[in-house]
Amino acid sequence: MPRLLVIDDHALVRDGLMKTLHQAEDKWLCVGAQDADEALQLLREAEYDLVLLDLLLPGISGMSFLGVLRKRFPILPIVILSALYDVDTMEHAMRQGASGFVPKFSSTKDLIDALRQVLSGVAFLPLALRNGHGGSLSLSERYGITPGQMRVLELLGQGKTNLGIADLLGLTEGTVKIHVSAIFKALKVSNRGQALMILNKRKPARLRAQVL
Repeated sequence: MPRLLVIDDHALVRDGLMKTLHQAEDKWLCVGAQDADEALQLLREAEYDLVLLDLLLPGISGMSFLGVLRKRFPILPIVILSALYDVDTMEHAMRQGASGFVPKFSSTKDLIDALRQVLSGVAFLPLALRNGHGGSLSLSERYGITPGQMRVLELLGQGKTNLGIADLLGLTEGTVKIHVSAIFKALKVSNRGQALMILNKRKPARLRAQVL
């Protein structure tokens, strides 16, 4: 059963959102937090499959908190749900490590579809952001690879084994294998060599991985 953490300081919005998510997906377990401190406490107490984060939080901003979460929980998918939906804000959030960005004016169906996509291991990009990038999409944006999967792919490019990646990221070897399989699926390849060829094409020559 997927466990989702909803972080929003407005109780009515937070509770309404949790109720909406549960009604749409009764197998999702939704827990709410009103600020960064409460969210961190909940994340220390239990494992979560996804965080839904509002950018306008009291105290630390949601964007700053996104950076904190990304450092402390590098694999945890984080989806931004915000009334701020200009391209600059969305790009900043994705660069900070968000796995998706959903404007608050989105329909329930669009939100649920986005969360399902992220839970399946594929990053969600709003149409405005995809259109705004044109041909300059990064590897993660072009193929829908999550920030956590990109970290695994980068380590693959450095010649690390699954066990070595697991040790570096604090994961089990089985979890790394799941990420590698998801990366292969997203890139539409069947082995590491093919994946690294795609990775190399997106890097300057001096940073290219050696494909053995």
